[in-house]
Amino acid sequence: MKPRALLAGAGALALALLLAGCGAKGETDPGGGAPPPVKVEREGDADLVKVDHPEQFPLAVAARYDATEELNVTGVVSADVSRNVPVISLASGRVVEIHARLGDPVTKGQLLMRVQSSDISAAFSDYRKASADEVLARAQLDRARLLYDKGAIAQKDVEVAKDADDKARIDVETAAERLRVLGADTNHPTGIVDIFAPASGVIVEQNVTAAAGVKTLDNSPNLFTIADLSKVWLVCDVYENDLHNVHQGESTDIRLNAYPGRVLKGRVSNIGPVLDPAIRTAKVRLEVENPGLMRLGMFVTATLHGQDRQIHASVPASAILHLHDRDWVYVPADDRAFRRVEVKGGKMLPGNMQEVVSGIKPGQSVVSNALVLQNTVEQ
Repeated sequence: MKPRALLAGAGALALALLLAGCGAKGETDPGGGAPPPVKVEREGDADLVKVDHPEQFPLAVAARYDATEELNVTGVVSADVSRNVPVISLASGRVVEIHARLGDPVTKGQLLMRVQSSDISAAFSDYRKASADEVLARAQLDRARLLYDKGAIAQKDVEVAKDADDKARIDVETAAERLRVLGADTNHPTGIVDIFAPASGVIVEQNVTAAAGVKTLDNSPNLFTIADLSKVWLVCDVYENDLHNVHQGESTDIRLNAYPGRVLKGRVSNIGPVLDPAIRTAKVRLEVENPGLMRLGMFVTATLHGQDRQIHASVPASAILHLHDRDWVYVPADDRAFRRVEVKGGKMLPGNMQEVVSGIKPGQSVVSNALVLQNTVEQ
């Protein structure tokens, strides 16, 4: 029995030595060069944390940013009504030719359409009759003067002939002016009247088609409407609570949904005096030069800049932590401690910086990467 006991004891000793060797191999070498793990100590204040190695969390100094109060609103591109020109015809008739369509760009004096009109025919008839009467009156006046010089007639007969000549000349001038108003040329008698563009722009409305009838101005729509789109209006809705941020004449930045990379400049030209009773908004009109990109009906976003300047802080965007629908930064509290401070983040700035509206001031130090520290705290 003794040899068996000795054999069992030797086996147990060998197994213990083997386990000890494996345990020695699994230990971490403290001199391997890896940084020691950060230990976080939570204080009674939930926003205050202590770390063993604060140098692992670099700091950044909040810079000064001169900001103006801003308000973002949405709007729609509309035509400047003062630059809309109607195209009308004072002569009624039937359309025989149309040379322009809705949406076409036109220049001043361009032929838009031709109308066959009985009004023009009647006006030319009156003009020719008046011209013939003028010729007869002038001949009678010349004859009366000749007879008066020979003593054959009295002075009053010459005066009557002179009055008839003057009236005939007035009738000719009146008939010629009527032709010009109707759009006809006295030197080219015709029953066709040409309708020309009164201004340059884009046709934004068309109420006539080929072979359609053209009425006079009584209760009839415009044949065409030409809009000059070199300068347009942006009509925006501003809520009642934000009207104190809107001032007439202040500058605006215009961003188009169709061209997100372009920023245009405009100004506030009018603030509506009446609120929409349903949604409690006022119409604010902006004027902006159109570089050719803006089309009627486009949606835009306008940023209105206030008059008063305010001093805000700016920090790296990574220094702001968005947590629980709020913005936070970590600031140094004391030796090896950081305090989480709630801030109000603003707009993004060039250089991957972000505006801080409130919570910290320029010159304060913050942790440059708040997310890294937050992840360390939560471990």
